[in-house]
Amino acid sequence: MKKAVLAYSGGLDTSYSLVNLTKEQGMEVHTVIVNTGGFSDEELKQIEKRSYELGSKRHETIDVTDKFYQNCLRYLIYGNILKNNTYPLSVSAERMFQSIAIAEYAKEIDAEYIVHGSTGAGNDQIRFDVAFAVISPKSKIITPIRDEKLSRQQEVDYLQKNGVDMNWEKAKYSINKGIWGTSVGGVETLSSDKALPEEAYPTPLSETQPSVIEIEFNKGEPVGLNGERMNSVQLIQKLNKIGGKYAIGRDIHVGDTILGIKGRVGFEAPAPMLIIKAHHLLEKHTLSRWQLLHKDSLANWYGTLLHEAQYLDPVMRDLEAFLESSQKHVTGKVKIQLTPYHFNMIGIQSPYDMMQSKVAVYGEENDAWDSRDARGFIKIFGNQLKIYHSFDNNDPS
Repeated sequence: MKKAVLAYSGGLDTSYSLVNLTKEQGMEVHTVIVNTGGFSDEELKQIEKRSYELGSKRHETIDVTDKFYQNCLRYLIYGNILKNNTYPLSVSAERMFQSIAIAEYAKEIDAEYIVHGSTGAGNDQIRFDVAFAVISPKSKIITPIRDEKLSRQQEVDYLQKNGVDMNWEKAKYSINKGIWGTSVGGVETLSSDKALPEEAYPTPLSETQPSVIEIEFNKGEPVGLNGERMNSVQLIQKLNKIGGKYAIGRDIHVGDTILGIKGRVGFEAPAPMLIIKAHHLLEKHTLSRWQLLHKDSLANWYGTLLHEAQYLDPVMRDLEAFLESSQKHVTGKVKIQLTPYHFNMIGIQSPYDMMQSKVAVYGEENDAWDSRDARGFIKIFGNQLKIYHSFDNNDPS
């Protein structure tokens, strides 16, 4: 039998792929789920149980959560990266690490084929195919959904015909769950004018009383929550639960795909949104103006290249070196008020807060210069504009 490794999540697309490959193609399918921190132990056990029920020869769970944080997420935090000022690259980021882990596993067991459930109209197919080709070049890539141009309803009909029972109402949506957020696509996101209903989001609103939280950063990394020190992965997971109860971090992202078409996807990402906004506020107090300016530009490139399947390009390591270097003084605490569907930044405390200098207080008083210094500076500062506009009244044309 031909051996294939299937990137398996237990959702509609990968369930179809598993049943189709084993029943129609007669393949020996090894299912692999790569956990990026979004699944509980119980959820992983249920996914494993389901894979065997649908025909998996062997199922593997590979946990890359710590690697994902160390090699990617902390740079997204350093860069305050939100695609189109909205989306924290929840799926874009994790897909590359899932793809790499699956390709390494396929290479390890000498699989002839690697299978994924992506359609032919999205970004994930490119991320998977690129990583597979680089890491496990001898494995052939099979994509049942893409190759057969299947709609979600066609997949549902096929599985029902083969006696597979699923939550068909939930199967209307494509849900991707990870530590850096959960994406929700389907039905309403296929149009330009509809919002996702409340029940489409994985975490329901359950907390309505306002509260204040405090996130502590050390050199740009989140290391403490409400006075308790913890590693960054634990903090993100805990903050996801806290923010999720307030339904914080929900939105719909509209962006340009790698294929050149527009795409729309809903998501909930409470921890990423709270951390990125808190980190950005702390940076406004602790970085120089030129650090902030140049970092915004390079961080945008980092996010764009990651989104477009270029994580393995060496330029990413160069950008990471810059982002990490910029975090030397990004240490302190940020207070945030949480309310249903919203949050507000209250303020920061940091030993590197540049607002606390003895030079001057903005709009109030200054000690480092007098009125003559100010007049002289302003006069010189405006010289270029004066020279340029001096020609306006003597235009030879």
